[in-house]
Amino acid sequence: MGKQSVSGSKRVWLHRAQRAAGGVEGVVRTAASPLRSYGFPYRSPTVPRGVEVPADAPSLGADYDTDWARSPVARATRGVIIEGPIRLAARLITDPEILGYDRLTDLTALDDPPPVIFAPNHHSHLDTGLMLRAVPPEWRHDLVIAAAADYFFDKRWKAAVSALALNAIPIDRDVTGRRAADLIRSLMAEGHSLVIYPEGGRSPDGWGQSFKGGAAYLSARTGAPVIPVFIDGTGSIFGKGMKRPKPGRSRVVFGHPMWLDDGENTRRFNTRIEAAVSALGDETLTDAWSARQRAARGESPPLGGPTYNGWRRQWELSEHRKRGVAGLRRRQKRRWPDLGGR
Repeated sequence: MGKQSVSGSKRVWLHRAQRAAGGVEGVVRTAASPLRSYGFPYRSPTVPRGVEVPADAPSLGADYDTDWARSPVARATRGVIIEGPIRLAARLITDPEILGYDRLTDLTALDDPPPVIFAPNHHSHLDTGLMLRAVPPEWRHDLVIAAAADYFFDKRWKAAVSALALNAIPIDRDVTGRRAADLIRSLMAEGHSLVIYPEGGRSPDGWGQSFKGGAAYLSARTGAPVIPVFIDGTGSIFGKGMKRPKPGRSRVVFGHPMWLDDGENTRRFNTRIEAAVSALGDETLTDAWSARQRAARGESPPLGGPTYNGWRRQWELSEHRKRGVAGLRRRQKRRWPDLGGR
């Protein structure tokens, strides 16, 4: 009898629960019934049969609209971010030494310095923050960063942060499209300067990559001079593949402004820009006079390093870094074991 009474009570409670659920469902249906008479936007719009609704226009990647990031409120917010956390982080993590300001005095001494295109090499995500610290104040507060559309603008939150904090605009890594070129041209006409990495992305192995023609092409379209820049040290501090930065020293060297010569095409201009950055890289490891002599003879060490692959290339990279002060970290110096050989 005890078991039958227990099972009977369970059935009673189950029946009551079903009745309660039915009552709740009825209340919800009654409350929602007035909405049935309303259409869009309370309900999704109806689509006639046989009609294909076009897909929503893309709004990420190269199609991300960054106009909002140049509103007065966004500009004020970005000024606080750049002058505060970004410049402080660059100082603490990279400890930069900045050279070559004297080569820019012909432009900075003007009452209204014209917009320019900075073309640095690229080894680390720290390079942009370092440029925001190193660029002279005549251009720093109106600086636009050309960022890879497939990396910095692939997610909405990442695109919003890049546009707000860095004033970044999306650009294709391989080809500067007409839309991006027109946007940059209009921004430079408004007084903005540009930072673009001609290599198209960070170095995968610590050596440089061949320059793409974006900086030369944009200079030809806008008439703005290109300022070659060499950044040394960030690859060993926070290079591609590293999970966290290891604070060290860095160096930023500015070169002389460069213009497209009469009758020169953008391909040759791009070659001259790469050669100028290579000469600045040679200067960071030696001295300006010797580097200039080698550049005049066409003997500047290439950014791409030696042509051989494998361990010899990595060994040469470590020897290359030892010749400069940038990128050095406070760590125990490694020594080869003494095997007693001669």
